[in-house]
Amino acid sequence: MNREEINNKLEFMQELANRFPTKDDAVTEIINLNAILALPRGPEHFMSDLHGQADAFTHILNNSAGGIKFRIWQLFNGTLTQKEQDELATLIYYPKEKMQIVLTEVPDKEKWYYDNLLRIIEVTKKFSSRYTRSKVRKVYQDDNLSYIIDELLNNKIEEENKDKYYKEILNTIIELGYSEKLIILLSSIIKKLSVDVLHVVGDIYDRGPEPHKIMDSLEEYHSVDIQWGNHDILWMGAAIGSNICVSGVITNSVRHNNLDILEDIYGINLRPLANFAEETYKDAMVWKPRHTKDEDYLTNLNVRQSAKIHKAISVIMYKLEGIFAEKHPEYKMTHRRLLDKIDYENNEITIDGNTYHLEDTDFPTIDKNDPYKLTKEEEKIISDLVRSFLNSESLQRHMNILIEKGSMYKIVNNNLMYHALVPLNEDGTLKEVTINNVTTSGKKLFDYIDLLVRKMFYCRIQNQEELDLMWYLWCGPDSPFFGKDKMTTLERVLIKDKKSHKEKRNYYYQYQENKEVMENIMKDFGITNLNNAHIINGHIPVERINGEVPLKADGKVIVIDGGFSKAYQKTTGIAGYTLVSGSTGMRIIAHEPFTSLESAILNNEDIHSFIDIETNPKCRITIADTDKGKELKSQINNLRMLIECYKLGLIHENKEYKYVKVYKKTKR
Repeated sequence: MNREEINNKLEFMQELANRFPTKDDAVTEIINLNAILALPRGPEHFMSDLHGQADAFTHILNNSAGGIKFRIWQLFNGTLTQKEQDELATLIYYPKEKMQIVLTEVPDKEKWYYDNLLRIIEVTKKFSSRYTRSKVRKVYQDDNLSYIIDELLNNKIEEENKDKYYKEILNTIIELGYSEKLIILLSSIIKKLSVDVLHVVGDIYDRGPEPHKIMDSLEEYHSVDIQWGNHDILWMGAAIGSNICVSGVITNSVRHNNLDILEDIYGINLRPLANFAEETYKDAMVWKPRHTKDEDYLTNLNVRQSAKIHKAISVIMYKLEGIFAEKHPEYKMTHRRLLDKIDYENNEITIDGNTYHLEDTDFPTIDKNDPYKLTKEEEKIISDLVRSFLNSESLQRHMNILIEKGSMYKIVNNNLMYHALVPLNEDGTLKEVTINNVTTSGKKLFDYIDLLVRKMFYCRIQNQEELDLMWYLWCGPDSPFFGKDKMTTLERVLIKDKKSHKEKRNYYYQYQENKEVMENIMKDFGITNLNNAHIINGHIPVERINGEVPLKADGKVIVIDGGFSKAYQKTTGIAGYTLVSGSTGMRIIAHEPFTSLESAILNNEDIHSFIDIETNPKCRITIADTDKGKELKSQINNLRMLIECYKLGLIHENKEYKYVKVYKKTKR
């Protein structure tokens, strides 16, 4: 470093000297940071398309995608039976629930506590070994037992001089009734240390029954980021008052028989809609929820009611969709104005020059002369529903989590994460997309959309025309969330001919195996070192059952939608992927279907996971090779410059300041 460089940063150096007032302080910190750089990097987990499957998601979080059981096997294979290993794993996954069951059966509780505390401490030590003591302490520093945990983790029971000391700590914990608290706390520490950061690459909502539980978990999770998916965007649009997004959310929910989340969890009043549907529509057989039979419709009142609600809200949605398309010709969605294409006399509809038979044309609220006009009842229903979405505290809290922890995309450690796609032209170049009279492509398009979404949330825009953007992002032909020319919602319900269901994908998917095109996308997003760079996304399920693999473009693209949603497990042949990126490379872990939390706790049933694809680097990846490593190296350079400033006399050491700080701290 030269004198000019030092002079340019002298003001910053003076600020840094307040934290490191002597050369010794700076040297100590450099030694510490250099040592951290040599540690193995912590594991990142990537998951996508969770679609409300909270039970499977929770279990995979608890078992660290099979990582905890593997460490148990490493530690205790040969000393514990497979059944005992399974018991220990379940105890770590679900400590409260498991202890409630086990402690009613064991003859000697004190021995059980002692044995399992020893085992869990060993597992905790195994996971903490890759981190500095200070980082491990931060995980439990706020707990009253932090000093005891520190002693247990940093001493060995086998040590000759401390064996009695160690055993006495455990015996006293058991005697004073703190065993269960310690087991719960250590289990939590293990789970936090087993995953350094979690990346959720979109689509938390729809299809499955419990997205709210996933959101609660993410709110409390120690380190997580979210890349918004198209289903998340739809819910976000509904939460800020987009009437068409509200109709879309309800349509999706009733189609998958998940109205409970709206009524019971988010407090959305669906009673006026249900009453209107019952009074207005006589028959709604074709509108019954997915995975229900005609017999269910005829014999089950709830199925029949859901079908009528589905029909009523869908008609409202089709009308709003037509109004939307007419208001926004720039979005090129006029082809979704379908209600004026219906021939009621012949029960037919003409789409793109093709005529199809309709399974239902009983639409008393549609005026043939003005088919997109809402009736007064429909206007009131959708207006009241919008108000209900806006006033739902729990929904707003969950959507705020999506805004605060989420974004259009994220780049971490040379991995570019986005949910679906970057729109491309036929020749594989970045496609320009116009939104609000601003034409952009690639990264600039993503940044602009991110800005607009945040503006709508934070400014609480009430203008429906501006809020319409959220609907375009959900299903627009050039939306980076969607990636198809149209969403054939009406066709899939009312037309049996599957030709009408076809949705043409964006050219992105034709080029997903093209290494050069995918690398050009990464370059556009600012990634310069392409050797170990990847695009990680979900959105389109990987049909593993048909031989498809998640790696594309010579390993540059990793698609991790493996079918968490039960609706897609027949398509994928598995029940989800977890991508794990750690010090020994990348592993794509495939999961088999999860039975239930009850069975996991009672019978120690685990999700059977297996490594589908594994990449091994030539040498172990350390923190020095990560984004965090770059930050630490920058800090080291600044500290070296500070030492040089002390040597040159540009800044004077302040040993007294150091002692004053210590004195004040001690006195306090």
